[in-house]
Amino acid sequence: MRALLSAGIISLILAYTLSQFYRAFLAVLSPVLQTELGAGPGDLAISSGMWFLTFALMQVPIGEALDRIGPRRTVAVLMALGGGGGAVVFALAQAPWHLHVALALMGIGCAPALMGSYYIFARNYPAAMFGTLAGAVVGFGSMGNILGAAPLVWATEAIGWRETLWALAVVTLAVALAILIFTRDPERLASTAPRGSLAEILRLRPLWFILPLFSVNYAASVAIRGLWAGPYMAEVHGASDQLIGWATLAMGVAMVIGSFLVGPATRLAGSVRRLALISNGAGIAVMTALWLFPAESVALSVVLLALVGLSGAGYAVLMTHGRAFLPPHLVGRGVTFLNMFSIGGAGLLQFGSRPVYRWASAQGSPAEAYSTLFLFFLIPLTVGFLLYFLTPETPDA
Repeated sequence: MRALLSAGIISLILAYTLSQFYRAFLAVLSPVLQTELGAGPGDLAISSGMWFLTFALMQVPIGEALDRIGPRRTVAVLMALGGGGGAVVFALAQAPWHLHVALALMGIGCAPALMGSYYIFARNYPAAMFGTLAGAVVGFGSMGNILGAAPLVWATEAIGWRETLWALAVVTLAVALAILIFTRDPERLASTAPRGSLAEILRLRPLWFILPLFSVNYAASVAIRGLWAGPYMAEVHGASDQLIGWATLAMGVAMVIGSFLVGPATRLAGSVRRLALISNGAGIAVMTALWLFPAESVALSVVLLALVGLSGAGYAVLMTHGRAFLPPHLVGRGVTFLNMFSIGGAGLLQFGSRPVYRWASAQGSPAEAYSTLFLFFLIPLTVGFLLYFLTPETPDA
């Protein structure tokens, strides 16, 4: 873990912490945004989807930037302009569409945060260490999910939600400056090394059946944590803001724990592919329980939500599996290409969740509406899981 102790990597982890916060904080703010701006769950689904859409669209140019100019400038500039700028727009918001713009900017700013550290790990450390380091970064960075739960409730109650966003804008700019000062880019590849292309990545057959699961694996955990957990607990269980904060905090803590378990769990399972099958199979079981028992009890719902958060660790597992098939000259483009599928799929399902929720709400009770919503996330996850059985083990397995 000494690789994580440099000032540059620490600053990149802080950037990823902000990325995790910005993708998840809407669930906690949903009541006050509904009251002050008239932004209902459907509006917030669009805002959250904009974060994921812009984040995904940025992955291909970011991959090229990582390979050509390195992570230091790529992450620092986008985090300052997009992340900091988005926080300012959010703090000034007067209508729901202002939130759409703010989250779109935040998505652009956060897009290179995790990939910067992954690029450094892939270039500077043995492939066998990648999974452990990648999981640790996600684990530390997932503290942003925790900060976006109960602590965010406390902050908004103490100083107000607009003032909290102004403070976050300052923090985001400070992190961007730290990256610019402390991060060191890996050595450039030799001029004789192949330049690589998107077409070359698409020709890597082992990725073909990883990508479908990668597109849906993260969607349920991030959409429910960042968007639907708050409205679900409020509408189905009559939860207060404080209870919503504790429920989303449980999800965030579970995400952190799961990410730190990636390294030892891979060794216990015997291979990263086997771990992905086990973890995603368990995730399907949890989503099935939410689908069938959405209103059974508050305690059961909180436990199931936490287990959904735990399933979010599958992202690092699948990234480790996919990275194993990338040659050195494709590392930057390759990891961002994989990330584009993960975040893009999450964004598309978030957009799709809005009309599903509206249709289901018109058909029956809140419990029935959320049961349908959970089924909407469960079906593609099951399809991706079945296709994943066709993937090979990693080259060094």
